[in-house]
Amino acid sequence: MDTLKHFTLASVTLLASTPPKLLSGPLSATFASASGFPELQFFFQPDGQPSLNFDLRITQLFRLGEFQSLCVSEGSETIKEKTYSKGITIQFKEEEESSSFHGAFDLWKSEVIIQGSTLPNGTISSSKSKFEDKIEASSAKMYFHYYGQLLHQQNMLQDYVRTGSYYAAVMENQADFSGRVVVDVGAGSGILSLFAAQAGAKHVYAVEASEMADYAQKLIAGNPILGQRITVIKGKVEEVELPEKADILISEPMGTLLVNERMLESYVIARDRFLVPNGKMFPTVGRIHMAPFSDEYLYVEIANKSLFWQQQNYYGVDLTALHGTAFQGYFSQPVVDAFDPRLLVAPAASHVINFSTIKEEDLYEIDIPLKFTASVGTRIHGLACWFDVLFNGSAVQRWLTTAPGAPTTHWYQLRCVLSQPIYVMPGQEITGHLHMIAHSAQSYTINLTMSAKMWGPGAEQGGILQTSSCRLDLKEPYYRMSQPQAYSVAQDQQPNQLLQSQDLQLPSLDEDGLDFIQQPLSKFVGPSVIHDVTLYEAP
Repeated sequence: MDTLKHFTLASVTLLASTPPKLLSGPLSATFASASGFPELQFFFQPDGQPSLNFDLRITQLFRLGEFQSLCVSEGSETIKEKTYSKGITIQFKEEEESSSFHGAFDLWKSEVIIQGSTLPNGTISSSKSKFEDKIEASSAKMYFHYYGQLLHQQNMLQDYVRTGSYYAAVMENQADFSGRVVVDVGAGSGILSLFAAQAGAKHVYAVEASEMADYAQKLIAGNPILGQRITVIKGKVEEVELPEKADILISEPMGTLLVNERMLESYVIARDRFLVPNGKMFPTVGRIHMAPFSDEYLYVEIANKSLFWQQQNYYGVDLTALHGTAFQGYFSQPVVDAFDPRLLVAPAASHVINFSTIKEEDLYEIDIPLKFTASVGTRIHGLACWFDVLFNGSAVQRWLTTAPGAPTTHWYQLRCVLSQPIYVMPGQEITGHLHMIAHSAQSYTINLTMSAKMWGPGAEQGGILQTSSCRLDLKEPYYRMSQPQAYSVAQDQQPNQLLQSQDLQLPSLDEDGLDFIQQPLSKFVGPSVIHDVTLYEAP
């Protein structure tokens, strides 16, 4: 693995010194494997030689705050306690630099786990699995507890867009399943395993890590004709062993904004461990779609939440010192709801993730450049996002979409709202970046920047007119599904007209397979901007 970039540090404190020694000045750190094993190297001197090395095989990294981390190297372990041979605290200048450093640490630690793999079918000799190494134990416990409950499985099963799309994708492509070995990754209730068996699968291995595996076993036993070709395996795909390779993987690994919960990484790991060369994956491809939006109603709703903290006499206490923090806190929550596509003010851009080829490490940090052209003059309040996935079957290529205006799914859509809107004119160019960094709570930190470029005479000379940015935690969204829609249906418009006009008319795959997925979504979606609309107030 090649050496990664140097990370700039504000200061380092050596904990082994008495008293602890604080080092400041031009400090940096990087990751390398020049010694034959992965190392974390710290540079305290300008001579370019590392001053302190940590063997990543026995090193742990902990967050102490937004800008501070603790790095320790394990020494010895007894029955009662574990000791550490050396330790330092690291102070970063920026939170984004801290997040990138932790992402790089997770990536290099994962290499340690991979090097411990010995058997071809995925037996891992390390005492700690790759999943446990990069995910907090408390987050994993809550995650598997949540999906171990039948009521949450029922919620997903009753998403008929989701379940119906999977059933159609399998049954329309029975030739891909008939007589084949299938692995169901994160099987949940076992419904996809049963679909695969209905399509004629030779055998299905349903891998499920939560307590839902016991319910899946019971459901499959209740369907004995299908169940005799299904084996439920309780465990994580990163850890379990299978008696044979799979011809096809099936899974539902999508979270909010496609990547939330970080199950896509497990899906890719299952591909590398279990799938035969040129085997199929259902789904095969995912796309994240993004477009700027204008929604004054939503912006005011979020901003008004912090008004509570403007009280100067709350039981004799002045709360205003926390108003600014509260204001930014509310805007750090991505909004999850189903919105009217007429809120979009430019054609959407897309980012493609090919599950058949992407490396797991590529999902640790996702950087998407943004470029749009405004269709109307308005205030832009942020970036709207949704996703779709493709089941690239041999007979039929089927899409499952969560697009606004399409039938609503349990994923809804997601919007990143800027605390400072930007103003645009028709034809003005909007640029920026959507930068997502995975964290150990099975989600992502989102850094969004949007800028309006110069418009009108002299615009060809470039330059940025306005810029607004925000940082959001995908783990902590604002679920707004019960709120009224920002636009009322016109009197001469039937309620179902919008859904029909927004149906995705996607062409079949060409001979090259997936070429058309790079085409902008605007080619498939009707006009996304309606000029004559009226905001209404909540009753």
